Amino acid sequence: MQDDVLAANEAFYRAFNQKDGAAMDAIWARSAPVACIHPGWNVLLGREPVMESWLGILNNPAQPRIVAGGAAVLALSPDGNTAVVVCRELVAGTPLAATNVFVREEDTWKLCHHQSGPVSLEQVGGPLERARACLAS
Repeated sequence: MQDDVLAANEAFYRAFNQKDGAAMDAIWARSAPVACIHPGWNVLLGREPVMESWLGILNNPAQPRIVAGGAAVLALSPDGNTAVVVCRELVAGTPLAATNVFVREEDTWKLCHHQSGPVSLEQVGGPLERARACLAS
């Protein structure tokens, strides 16, 4: 099941990089509520505003390619119908982290939430050191 979720996550980034509006539309949920938070943008709620934003991004000739990696299924609901994927993104040299939430619609994983934002390239040590660094900042 996790492999199917990761394949859906890869399909999302493939649609993004290929600037394929039809593929992007196909990856997003139709029956579940959807939301999206692009880096530096406000919250977009509802399929229409979310898809409008993606079509604008995909049709922007200056939109840089995105490199995604390190995807992992962070959580899977007990009923197996919702999954959370976290991954890294690199856009025009800017490191980002993303959270993608998928739901099952007709036995297919569909994106219902995407949020991406900037992160540091600098690595901090283990979990305790990272927690202290977060509290100190």
